[in-house]
Amino acid sequence: MTQSGACWRWAARAVVCWAAFSSAGAWAASVQVDVVDEAGRPVNGAVAFLESAAASAQTKPLAGAEMAQQGKQFLPGVLVVPVGTSVHFPNRDSVRHHVYSFSPAKKFELKLYTGTPANPVVFDRAGVVTLGCNIHDRMVGWIVVVDTPYYAQAAEGAAQVQINGVPAGNYKLRVWHPRMAPGAAAHEQPVAVPATGNVRAAAKLVGLAP
Repeated sequence: MTQSGACWRWAARAVVCWAAFSSAGAWAASVQVDVVDEAGRPVNGAVAFLESAAASAQTKPLAGAEMAQQGKQFLPGVLVVPVGTSVHFPNRDSVRHHVYSFSPAKKFELKLYTGTPANPVVFDRAGVVTLGCNIHDRMVGWIVVVDTPYYAQAAEGAAQVQINGVPAGNYKLRVWHPRMAPGAAAHEQPVAVPATGNVRAAAKLVGLAP
């Protein structure tokens, strides 16, 4: 092969790779969700996620997920994980805890223990799992199990949720907040993500507890 032929082939490959990279980048957008209550006041700390059949096919378990108990509270207070994720429950207190959930999405019980149970709990069904402690009634936490890789939680003190890396397509935007009534379905609305540009949506949550 001549030097010019080799250079031509290298250049062709480079163009193809650049085109593929550019195309992939053009298909990923950010979706920002502004969350308010029924009076239009900003609501901090919401969880937002985008559902579709294509998104469900891309869902993979999250590695290293944990819901700790420390200072007689769950940390983090709200944990978001994809379906199939194994969650560890380390007890970092000097007292024993008895963690349980009666939620339809995952019913389980970790009886009185210290340290970290050997076996994590696998969350294999989408939904909101409310956690409690049978010893310390004031302890409450939530695990939001989502069937999509496109999810995010608002930063502390923020009323906006930003979901990055979203391919173009039509989605069901769902928004959940711990002040929603127990068992209440997440807020739902359609969102179309274009091939180029970002999306900004507003979600109004009704019936929130004070």
